[in-house]
Amino acid sequence: IPPRTSNRGYRAADWNLGTPDWTGRMRLVAKGKDCSMKLEDKISGQIFAKCPIEKYPGGSIEAVTDSSRYFVVKILDDGGRSAYIGLGFGDRSDSFDLNVALQDHFKWIKVEQEACNPEAAPALDLSFKEGQTIKINMKITKKDGQDGETTPPRAKPKTEGGGLGLLPPPPGSVKLAPPPPAAATTTEESLGTIGGGDSWGDFVGSDPVTATSAVNSSPAAPPAAAATDTTNKGGWVTF
Repeated sequence: IPPRTSNRGYRAADWNLGTPDWTGRMRLVAKGKDCSMKLEDKISGQIFAKCPIEKYPGGSIEAVTDSSRYFVVKILDDGGRSAYIGLGFGDRSDSFDLNVALQDHFKWIKVEQEACNPEAAPALDLSFKEGQTIKINMKITKKDGQDGETTPPRAKPKTEGGGLGLLPPPPGSVKLAPPPPAAATTTEESLGTIGGGDSWGDFVGSDPVTATSAVNSSPAAPPAAAATDTTNKGGWVTF
């Protein structure tokens, strides 16, 4: 193939693709860490050329810039002479298989080297470099010390007319009976107080002694009847 004219790489369009110089079979052979590509006659199996591959991608085999089916291969003879030839595949899947096989081989070599010499593997450095910062966006939806579930606040007891009300008793407590109602004052005692007081003198008739004796003369009568008789006999004002 023509030599490289620039640093852009090789182009398959510069080759005579319509009339190739040789057509045959390609085999990729690996034994341990050694890998080589053999170009053989597809009928007799005679070797046409051989390409030892020490690194991929590397100088032994290189992909072109304008197609995925063509490569530049460095072949060597038994005398140590080398030449660069253009190699192409009629089917795109064959070129894909070549790429995968070469990547798997050299990946296996790297794993074997790291397993034999673990100190040679580079240590992972996660420390911050000088002047390096990070930014973290946090969305806080609850207060510190509060669990995920929020408890609704307890309702305050309402009281009539405003002001502070007493809290209801705790469940299971003993309820106290209400105080007994105050003893009612009988009408008879009220009338006796009114008749004997000096401040009620204006309401008493001309004969206060007769009025007082009339109130005390019927102790067995009901309070309502006594009040009625006193009003009629002693001149009491009816309330």
